[in-house]
Amino acid sequence: WSSDVCSSDLEGVRMDYSNYSTLKIERLDQGIMLLTLNRPDKLNAVSRVMLDDLADLWAKLRHDFDTRVVILQGAGDKGFCGGVDVKEGIPENLMHAPGFYEYQTRLAELQLAMRKIPQPIIALIHGAAAGAGFSFAIASDIRIITPDARFSAFYINVGLGGADMGSSYFLPRHIGTGRAYEFLLTGRFMQAEEAMHLGLASRCVPRDKLLETALEFAADIVSKESLAIRCTKEAINQNLDCAGLESALSMENRNQLLMVMHNIHKGKERPFA
Repeated sequence: WSSDVCSSDLEGVRMDYSNYSTLKIERLDQGIMLLTLNRPDKLNAVSRVMLDDLADLWAKLRHDFDTRVVILQGAGDKGFCGGVDVKEGIPENLMHAPGFYEYQTRLAELQLAMRKIPQPIIALIHGAAAGAGFSFAIASDIRIITPDARFSAFYINVGLGGADMGSSYFLPRHIGTGRAYEFLLTGRFMQAEEAMHLGLASRCVPRDKLLETALEFAADIVSKESLAIRCTKEAINQNLDCAGLESALSMENRNQLLMVMHNIHKGKERPFA
């Protein structure tokens, strides 16, 4: 290993997620983490503290071998996440280009960090997922929604470019470029029925069934070999951007070899069955 710390050194190390003021972390059975954006009085809007909390959380999850799946939800009845907390105001250090560029980059890199963690992310969407909330939803791996869920890349409605926080990357890949242009250029809301029709969401269930449905998905995922889940998420994300079929096959071949060697090491009599 070229790294100073190899994966075997990290196994069994229990990460500390107790110091977040804007996030609620619950460890459920079977390595399932329930992550709640916890500013319900502000529609879970992203403050600068929440930005720090999320950046730290995603960084830790990259090396967390105990957590197998992350379920992401928003607290309260109003909705999932209403975007960046614009009422927080802009501090002096962000009132010039270099400072604001650093802040913008940190916001954008949250979506990259969500893709880099090995754990699949199941997003539970009720009510509004707008702006940053929209980007969190589409950067997740699976979306389960309620009938009142609605999505908006709201950026263009507040004088910004309509492509922000990964929306111009994720949305065309989820629903196709034709409809992605429409939503990014207008900032209009996509309703739950439309999200299901376009394939953005996997399930639409009543609010009281939202977590139950997510736990069923999570239980199915954690019943599989953990390394296989990690390799699968990595292959999907890498192959979204690969040069073509040959590159995609190379990633898949590498992963299958890794899995067979892993199974042999574990002493499985039939390493690919």
